[in-house]
Amino acid sequence: MAELHELHEQAEHGREHPDLAPVTLTMAVLAVLVATVSLVSHRTHTEEIIVQSKVADQWAYYQAKNIRRHTDELFADLAGVVTTKDAEATAKLQEKYRAEADRYKDEQKELDAKARELENEVQLDGRKGTRLDLGEVLLEIALVITSITLLSGRRLFWHVGLLLGTAGILLAASAWLVH
Repeated sequence: MAELHELHEQAEHGREHPDLAPVTLTMAVLAVLVATVSLVSHRTHTEEIIVQSKVADQWAYYQAKNIRRHTDELFADLAGVVTTKDAEATAKLQEKYRAEADRYKDEQKELDAKARELENEVQLDGRKGTRLDLGEVLLEIALVITSITLLSGRRLFWHVGLLLGTAGILLAASAWLVH
């Protein structure tokens, strides 16, 4: 909201000095770009948090399977050392627990792979978000420096603002090149 108010004031100032119209137009474009990059950055960071939550869930599921596997291995080992009247039933029970433990072991491999894949996605989202954040900062700085042109009347600030704005756009756009 403050940016919109500032733009309104600058537009009023621009009416008084038509030679500064390109500067005020540049500032309006920079303000839109700041808002756009900021929105995309926030969404990228939100996605990063959501995927990080999925990673935590995946590792918790992995750990639950690990506990079950160890419990089944323990029961199978205990069934092998306990003396009973029905050795055949004990052997079946022992085999049942060994099979369950093996199944959990196989499932853990899949869970591990999925968790690591999600961790890579979190890192990718983090790298994209960082570039978007830096692009946003450069665009904000460009907007401020460009506005100095209105106060000072010196075009140098406008050119520096254009340069920083271009750098901000390129940096933000480079987020889509991150792999």
